[in-house]
Amino acid sequence: MSNWIIYTVGFIAQLLFSGRLILQWILSEKSKKVLTPSLFWKLSLIASFLLFVYGYLRDDFSIMLGQALTYFIYIRNLQLQGEWQKAPKPLRLYLYIFPVLLVIYSYNNNTYDIDKLFRNDAIPVWLLVWGSIAQIIFTLRFVYQWLYSEKNKESSLPFGFWLLSLIGSIMILFYAILRKDPVLLIGHLMGSVIYFRNILILKKQV
Repeated sequence: MSNWIIYTVGFIAQLLFSGRLILQWILSEKSKKVLTPSLFWKLSLIASFLLFVYGYLRDDFSIMLGQALTYFIYIRNLQLQGEWQKAPKPLRLYLYIFPVLLVIYSYNNNTYDIDKLFRNDAIPVWLLVWGSIAQIIFTLRFVYQWLYSEKNKESSLPFGFWLLSLIGSIMILFYAILRKDPVLLIGHLMGSVIYFRNILILKKQV
């Protein structure tokens, strides 16, 4: 597949991720408190879907890992907001099994190579480890957010979410620079600014 198609998929995913943050940021600035609109989670799910595909097409395990871990948390937040149940059943079923379907399809067609993911000549082992750790930290923000929301029976974005977002995003920026990945670089440059701004808004709320 040509590089321009692969990068187009990645940039669309990052535009959606950025769009959800900008939407959340604008609404939060207007209300002077951090909000969690349902559209934030809908855009997150669509973007995660596309970025998982992008990571697969680039043979980049760290990207796939990050998306695989957060994908179902986005779905859970939509469930907590009562939005997931409104989607057609066939669509919900497909979104549930999509990551597994992609792996099975690729494996059966001999295009999915585990060794290739972990030993990509374009990514030194130490950088792959750094990228994976960065994605795990970035992903932990949603694990924290999920547990926090389950405890309070309400989908929300607490302080710990934004702090982990900022730390993980800065680490991924370093990875993107060394990996020469414009998709990750542009997405996390904008994201870092918004994460920092949300931290300031939350501090003013206290």
